[in-house]
Amino acid sequence: WKRNPAGPAFNKHEYTDRPAPGISGTNYAANFVDFLDQKPKDQPFFFWYGAYEPHRSYKKGIGKEQGKSIEDVDPADFYPDVPEIRSDILDYAVEIEWFDQHLEKILNTLEERGELENTLVVVTSDNGMPFPRAKANLYEYGIHMPLAVMWHNGIPGGRVVDDLISFTDFAPTFLQAGQAPIPEMMTGKSFLDVLRASGSGQVDESRTRAFSGRERHTHARPNNFAYPSRSIRTPEFLYIWNVKPDRWPAGNPTGSGDPQGYHDIDACPTKTFYLENRERFPVLTALALDKRPEEELYNIKNDPSCLKNLADLPDYQETRQQLRQELHETLRTQGDPRMLGNGDIFESYPRYSRMRQFPGFKERGEYNPEFQ
Repeated sequence: WKRNPAGPAFNKHEYTDRPAPGISGTNYAANFVDFLDQKPKDQPFFFWYGAYEPHRSYKKGIGKEQGKSIEDVDPADFYPDVPEIRSDILDYAVEIEWFDQHLEKILNTLEERGELENTLVVVTSDNGMPFPRAKANLYEYGIHMPLAVMWHNGIPGGRVVDDLISFTDFAPTFLQAGQAPIPEMMTGKSFLDVLRASGSGQVDESRTRAFSGRERHTHARPNNFAYPSRSIRTPEFLYIWNVKPDRWPAGNPTGSGDPQGYHDIDACPTKTFYLENRERFPVLTALALDKRPEEELYNIKNDPSCLKNLADLPDYQETRQQLRQELHETLRTQGDPRMLGNGDIFESYPRYSRMRQFPGFKERGEYNPEFQ
């Protein structure tokens, strides 16, 4: 890119000594002050605080070093409840707290300058926790992000809202809040009406669907293949269509030159534990690493960990068929190549980050001519 489409970066201020390996040296709060200092006075602004944390890697054991207790950790049901994984989650918590500390400083700066009351603040994440069966998956722990919104002069606070919001809804919401026109090409729908409402629970009765998808997360398969999946999430159910169930969802186990394999899972102590203890926890390990059926259906209310696939059970065939049809119709309307028979176009796209030693195409930054 000749320029970042999000705007110029503000990264000048860095810490002389980082608090721990794995934590960025960038002083996010100080760089936000730089941004405010250079912006035109009394003019609207947009700032994206995009922290590196809690991306991996983490300093192993930093959670316990900082006085946290593994007894306080409640691992998700799809993880073995062992000290190694509890400790990994504690380390994750330390990096989340680092993000939170800088967010607090940024909000304090806005308040000191008299800007906080009229600033729309949105806090979320770009994906699920960087652990097996979370990040780079369409399960609840992969697509259900935290979302907190504050605008003192614009919306009533102190509410918990159940409406399903998609990331595509952010841009039209920001434009409407700024009294700017929303381009017709935008597929998202502003949720400013939900923010301005006074109630909790389900505010907009139409917001009962959220669609998600994935293609390539990293170079995790021969020929730089993706693991294409699509999903529809309702208040009660999550339906997943795995377009290529013959592929390894977490990446191929071998062939990359790295003995661990499964590269769609970030390297971490939890992943290593799975690989070294498959015989002790065969079911949970299979859920994280092994191939999956073409269709998956989960009752989110009863099974947020997505452990029991209901897709083949007789009592759920009507739900399965209804959600499958709705998902496929939406994908056709959106022109999704995976739905229209030319999904191989996704296999052609360049990867600009690291390439591994898998067989087949692996030219960094180049299109794969076989699928163009």
